[in-house]
Parts: sequence; structure tokens; C-alpha cells
Amino acid sequence: MQHVICTGNMGSKEQYEELRNLSPNVHVVDGDFEYPGAMFPDTKVVQVGDFKIGIIHGHQVVPWGDQMALSMMRRKLDVDILISGHTHKNGVVEHEGHYHINPGSITGAYSAINDKVTASFVLLAVQGSNVVCYVYELIDDNVDVSKTEFSKNDNLLGFR
Repeated sequence: MQHVICTGNMGSKEQYEELRNLSPNVHVVDGDFEYPGAMFPDTKVVQVGDFKIGIIHGHQVVPWGDQMALSMMRRKLDVDILISGHTHKNGVVEHEGHYHINPGSITGAYSAINDKVTASFVLLAVQGSNVVCYVYELIDDNVDVSKTEFSKNDNLLGFR
């Protein structure tokens, strides 16, 4: 694994170190509940393959999870893909020719805005200008995997 991306709410320094054991490139942004002493940026932009990926927690975008509001943030960060959290609801959404990805909550943690949280995470396989996005969900003790593929060459993405 080349990169680990976390949309915030890192429970402890130990959890952060566990992520660092998975990959030398760990990208974490500040959530609304961080462990004492955590110092993460509000936003981050990373280059993976041909894609600029923006990372936010999601509490900065109002209404939370709104695709138009996320699109404004995506444009502000000038990125191809925006990854955000906060809602604890996973999703891979094509919007205005770009993708908004929400990995959900890997622990299935409680959410004040979503009464049914499904534990989930997202794995992105990026090779050059191609992305395969796998969403893993834990449903009734079974792992369900869905897949979305996209490319900068699809004419779907309105890249510069």
C-alpha cells in the first residue's frame, strides 16, 4: 500500500502509529474530535498517479455531505477527486464530471446525522490516469464489496 488517507477523528496516537505501519505515506486531516495534542491540517492535497486528491474531514462543508457544497470545496482545492468524511456514510459520487468519495466510518461509529451507520472503508487502486474504487462494507457479519472505475480519459471528467 503506497498511501493511507484518513478524513480525521483519529482516536489515539496509537491508532495513528498503526496507520504508519501500513504505509510510509499517511495523510490525515483534522476532524472534529481528535486525540489530545494531534496537529493535523484542515485540508490536504496529494498527488497519486495522474490525480490530485483533496482530503477534508467534511465538517467544514455545509450542509454536510451536500454535493454542491463539496463541489465548491473541490474547486477551491483545485483537485480531481475530493475525499471527505464526517457523515459516516460511504459513497462514490460522480458530480460535475469529478468524483466525491466518502469512505464512511471504518469502525461504524455513532453519527448524530445518520442513525444507521455501516462500518466501511474505501480502497483506491490508482494507475496513471485510471482509478478502481472498491467500497468495503460490513453488513450482517458479511463483507460486501462494490467497485467503481473511472479514468481521466473517460471524457466524463472535466479536467484541464
